[in-house]
Amino acid sequence: MTNQLCTIRPQAPGLKRFAVQEDGSITVFACFMILIMLMVGGIGVDLMRHEMERTRIQAVADRAVLAAADLDQTLSPEGVVRDYFAKSGMADYVSNVTVSEGLNYRTVQVDAATTMNTQFMDMMGVETLDIVGRSIAEEKVAKVEISMVLDISGSMEWNSKMQNLRNAAGVFIDTVLTHANEDLISVSVVPYSEHVNVGPLIANRLNVNEVHQFGGAAPWYNAPSGVNCLEMPDSEFNSVVLNKTRWYDQMQHFQWNSASAYTVDDTVCPQYEYERIIPFSQNAAYLKQQINKFQPRAGTSIFLGMKWGAAMLDPSFNSLTNSMAISGNVDNVFAVRPASYSDPETLKTVILMTDGQNDRSYRISNSVYANLSHSKHWSEWNFQYYINRYVSSWDRPNWYRQKYTADIGDGLLDKICDAAKAEGIVIWSIGFEVTDHGANVMRQCASSPSHFFRVEGVEITKAFEAIARQINQLRLTQ
Repeated sequence: MTNQLCTIRPQAPGLKRFAVQEDGSITVFACFMILIMLMVGGIGVDLMRHEMERTRIQAVADRAVLAAADLDQTLSPEGVVRDYFAKSGMADYVSNVTVSEGLNYRTVQVDAATTMNTQFMDMMGVETLDIVGRSIAEEKVAKVEISMVLDISGSMEWNSKMQNLRNAAGVFIDTVLTHANEDLISVSVVPYSEHVNVGPLIANRLNVNEVHQFGGAAPWYNAPSGVNCLEMPDSEFNSVVLNKTRWYDQMQHFQWNSASAYTVDDTVCPQYEYERIIPFSQNAAYLKQQINKFQPRAGTSIFLGMKWGAAMLDPSFNSLTNSMAISGNVDNVFAVRPASYSDPETLKTVILMTDGQNDRSYRISNSVYANLSHSKHWSEWNFQYYINRYVSSWDRPNWYRQKYTADIGDGLLDKICDAAKAEGIVIWSIGFEVTDHGANVMRQCASSPSHFFRVEGVEITKAFEAIARQINQLRLTQ
């Protein structure tokens, strides 16, 4: 049987026809596969051309709406968009430009479309492909409350630092207080050195235990009016809130750091009108005018400046702002500021600047600053000169006490910075020609390492400008 099976040959007519048909099927299948591959490749080429053109249209659309949505843009937003497309050779692509704008925002949308002739897909009946691009950009300046906390201490005298600060602050103010931002952005300026003069506008609206008569609106003897530095208990640095139920002690009016008998123009509490806090203003010319009067003076208490800068962003300050608006000292549009922390339309931010670090600070003992006669005496005599000349060395420690040390100041600054950040206040800090220690303290206070600038010389202007642009930022929304 095995031999018989091995001798069987495909000679039957049916088997012969099958063998012939099998030879032709391989050729047909190969041709079919080649055709499919060519078609798929051709589709890929057409789709690649489509995607390249779509990407090109989208890129032009993105750039066009970003430029058109800029609130500083003086040209017609639609005209800006169409000009971008025209210069890219796509003038006919623009199908629709929609502009929506209001007091504090501008939204620009462009729809662009064209058709592309296919090279391969037309064999399948697809002669053209539609290419569509859409882009939306919005610049929205939300309501912004800004506290500029600026160091005017004695070390600002060197290396043209004070002039550089004046220039930088001016650039910042001109950048944030534009016509497009009118009634939206308020700026409070808090100059600080060894203390902060809140001025009569604020002091007269708080509970104050007066220890001299150089505060308020009227001068007394030969001292300037409005000498209103308020002593802030250490516990107040645990919170941003300004405690309006507390009775604040008025800071003594005297000068410590001079060897001249009657030198009293550099007192611990800043005493001149331009050194007072400026609350909630949008008057760029006035703000710059006051800042340009700054002169280097006294020591450095960064923590006191930061406390007042943050407190003026806390809703607890609202009743004071409202009262100042009623009296005409603050624009009526800002009467309801500071806004609630939950207000989604309001950004609260502090720009804290120093060229040094927290320093020690002294006060006269209560026994020799006990009445109006004492306060008058120390407004006319330099304290340090007097005790060195008329008080025995063994008795001098009884005439004064140390209120703050550098370490205490650093600790209080940490507390108020942490309290402000916990409330969502954005803190930008600028260390202007500071030591490594000063830089570390300021970096710790900032909202993040990227919110801290360490600068030298004219670089301070770039820092203020960068912060201003971050505040008034442009964002691509789609």
